Order: sequence, then C-alpha cells, then structure tokens
Amino acid sequence: MADRRGLLIILSSPSGAGKSTLARRMRDWDPGIAFSVSSTTRAPRPGEVDGKDYHFVTEPEFKAQVANGDMLEHAHVFGNFYGSPRGPVQHAIDQGRDVLFDIDWQGAQQIRNSALGQHTLSIFLLPPSIPELRKRLEGRGQDDAATIARRMQRSWDEISHWDGYDFVLVNDDLDVTETQLKTIVAATRLRRLQQPELTEHVRKLQSEFEELA
Repeated sequence: MADRRGLLIILSSPSGAGKSTLARRMRDWDPGIAFSVSSTTRAPRPGEVDGKDYHFVTEPEFKAQVANGDMLEHAHVFGNFYGSPRGPVQHAIDQGRDVLFDIDWQGAQQIRNSALGQHTLSIFLLPPSIPELRKRLEGRGQDDAATIARRMQRSWDEISHWDGYDFVLVNDDLDVTETQLKTIVAATRLRRLQQPELTEHVRKLQSEFEELA
C-alpha cells in the first residue's frame, strides 16, 4: 500500500487567468504529479501529440466511453466534447500520486460527485480585474478577436461558480499564487483521509497500550 492516497487536484479559472502556467509550475515543483490527459473530439492543433496533449477520439468513441462509465467528467464546449478518462486517474491515486485537472466548473462538479470525489482538492483562480483578463488573452496572440470575445463572454459564467471550490485565489502575481498553491497541496496531502496507514498505526498504538496495562 502507498504511504498516502493521491489527490485529484482540480484547478479552474476563466481563460487567461493563469491556470495552465500554474499547472506547469506545480508539475515542475513535484514531477510526481500526474496530469490528467483529457479525451476530446476536436481535431488536433499543429504540434499537438495524441496521448500527450489530448486523447483524440471520434464522437461515437467518446459517447461510448461516457455510456460505459469510463469518464470521470465530460462536457460539450465550443462544439466539441471533452472528458477525463477514469482508468489512469484511479491507477495513479492508488499508487499515491496526485493527478492534476485543468477543467471548468462543470467538470469539477462532476468529479466531486463521482466515486473518487472524497479525494478531490478544488482550487479556483480569479483574475485581478476583467480588463486585465482581456489584456492577458490578447497578449497570448493565440486567438482571433471573435474567439477572444467568446472567451470573455464565457468568463463570467466561470467566475460566477467561484464559491463551489475548496480554495479561491486571486492570481495577481504568479509567484505569490504558486507559493499559495504549494502550501495548499502540501497541507491537504496530510488530510486524514489521504493517509490510509494511519488506521493500522493507531491499532498498533492501541495494542502497545494494552500490553502496558
């Protein structure tokens, strides 16, 4: 048995609030943190690798996985399906590895309501301001004006669910937010539920106590 049970670390935010950058920093901090590779029905973008960036599947394949209970969460976003396969996540947390999810509030809710929900740690990132959020989206240079407009419209829907998370951080400074994330994860790893060996240790203490009586 692993020394501890892994966490399902959910990191959510509107586009442009920094979750992808912070997710990378968390994995640099602890390379043992696994990243949940989502399945999607959208076409690969230039440079994306199947099985590394996403599992690229057809819509019938995706729907079959959902029907078979093989997805921890799934959603329909901008005309495509996205979801988190359950098998690799179950294996990782059983081995004592944390799994990081870069997903929206709908996916977070589904995971919290799943069979693995008791092992989740959910964190939401807020931008310092809406003008700053737009500035970051435009500064990435990845999307055209229409796509940025759609992301901005969607951002308030994301932000309105901030109170459904365990922790909420205002990402005004990446370095400060990174430190806060590390502190939260380190503390939650010590949660009683994540330490399966504690039950046996308490039994041992009880036995030793009785021997002294």
